[in-house]
Amino acid sequence: MSFGDLEGERVKLQPIEIKHADPLFHCSRNEKLWEKLPIQVNTLDEMREFVQAAITGRESGEQFPYVVIDKTTNRIIGTTRYLRISTLHKHLNIGWTWYAEEVWRTRVNTEAKYLLLTQAFELWKAVRVELITTTDHLTSQKAIERIGATKEGVLRKKYNNRDYVIYSIIDDEWDAVKTRLETLLKQ
Repeated sequence: MSFGDLEGERVKLQPIEIKHADPLFHCSRNEKLWEKLPIQVNTLDEMREFVQAAITGRESGEQFPYVVIDKTTNRIIGTTRYLRISTLHKHLNIGWTWYAEEVWRTRVNTEAKYLLLTQAFELWKAVRVELITTTDHLTSQKAIERIGATKEGVLRKKYNNRDYVIYSIIDDEWDAVKTRLETLLKQ
């Protein structure tokens, strides 16, 4: 399976590299960004470790991380990735998504998810895509529900001793979800 650059009207997703640690660190300084995430990145060294772990995950074939670039400013504004990739079962997760405060409540996340889901379902032929967030991250839950994912339940103490809400989109639902996303992007 191969994943590559993705580009929409507002955002471009490129494979993450260690050189992206510095701009990712600088765009992630709002403390609210880290409040509901299972880890905290407080220093540039911690961001380098975060990025290196993502690269290691890509090298093992378990994940494929991206930086998100705002085409209007040509600046890195966040990150997202495929993870828990199963080529055998044709499913994966989309997660570790976060953005600079300046693009919160804009089309950035909707467009990035549209690009990722289109690649997953139409190019890779996934049968299931999961999106997982913590039970206390209501903003993330609303964003996932807004794109049309189905809430399946709560995974108790799944990662980092925290509870998570699991959502999914399956291949049978993709056409409706795609239409929904395209409608949202036209607004």
